[in-house]
Amino acid sequence: MRSTVFVLLIIGFVGAKHIELPEPYKDHCILDDKKNLYDPTKQFDIPWFEVNLDLPPSERWKQVGTAYKQQITDLIGVLIDLVLPVFPDALTFVDDVFGDLATKLPQPYRDEIKAISDVTGIPLGQITMYNIFYEIFTVCTSIVAQDHQGNLVHARNLDFGLFMGWDAEIHDWPISQRLRKMIINVNWTRGGKLVFKSNNFAGYVGIYNGLKPNAFSITADDRFQLEGGYYGIFKWLFGLEPEEAKEHLMNTPMLSPVYFILGGHQAYEASIIARSLNGTALLTEMGKDDWYLLETNYDQNQEPLFLDDRRTPGVRCMEKLGQKNVDFAGIFNVLSSRTNLNKLTTYTVLMSVQTSRFETILQSCPGECYAW
Repeated sequence: MRSTVFVLLIIGFVGAKHIELPEPYKDHCILDDKKNLYDPTKQFDIPWFEVNLDLPPSERWKQVGTAYKQQITDLIGVLIDLVLPVFPDALTFVDDVFGDLATKLPQPYRDEIKAISDVTGIPLGQITMYNIFYEIFTVCTSIVAQDHQGNLVHARNLDFGLFMGWDAEIHDWPISQRLRKMIINVNWTRGGKLVFKSNNFAGYVGIYNGLKPNAFSITADDRFQLEGGYYGIFKWLFGLEPEEAKEHLMNTPMLSPVYFILGGHQAYEASIIARSLNGTALLTEMGKDDWYLLETNYDQNQEPLFLDDRRTPGVRCMEKLGQKNVDFAGIFNVLSSRTNLNKLTTYTVLMSVQTSRFETILQSCPGECYAW
């Protein structure tokens, strides 16, 4: 699926490799303008919810499902509208095929998705479709950076909605627009104690960013391969110690290729695990001469697709930032620079394992901006 999408993209841009992009669409570092776009008060625009792991899966998402029923309905409506012009029976197909697929998902996802369907009144197939589409149409940038004292900052931009209905009138992706209204933070608890923190889109039950205090932080970036499928990040991961978590992420069989980006609570504890379905395809670790790792959606030993090169401007901005300026503000400004910030970007999350800080800040790219 992913490869097909990118083939179509390339066909649509034959010869574009040698076309000079107009100025607004070139990569550009906020640091060049000596600006600081980081405003810590904006983290409070994103609400916090508690998910109690002592509850059965069918009970965990009721509060979120109730609070975001309309937003989830609106989003799924856009997804269906995108498909109907070319597939008139799409709604029946989604309800039947994705509804049947829901019964085959692993636990606890199966019961959690069914519970969201029940509390919102949205058909099970449509909720399942939303969760699976999220796995396919994401492009992201993750960074783990270390300051001179050995403190790590782990951050990522979540970009979603690639190739899903560009609106030429508003110059934006409608899916990304709606998802910005559905961003939530989650405190996961067990026995009345905090286990880990994450952020999610309401109605999506997987985890793409998480922090276990005094242990590790993790983000997952899509790895464009022929194989694909539903995976999420297993919640049991946050019951493990850092080295155990790394071992599991490297070796546990997966249903989809992915990059796991790990940050620890000690200096140089950072790595990028490029996963195939049955093992680790490539492991990149922070060495003693490194002060950051940056991952988009391409293996570290391969060049990015020329139409989707977020790595080069990201590295350029990190080098302009310098290690002495590594903190939440510095990394946020890197991720607020083109093309790492683009029309698909919905939020930036900033994490510190040492201090347990976890901030999600709404992002968008108004005006003229690169489409992805």
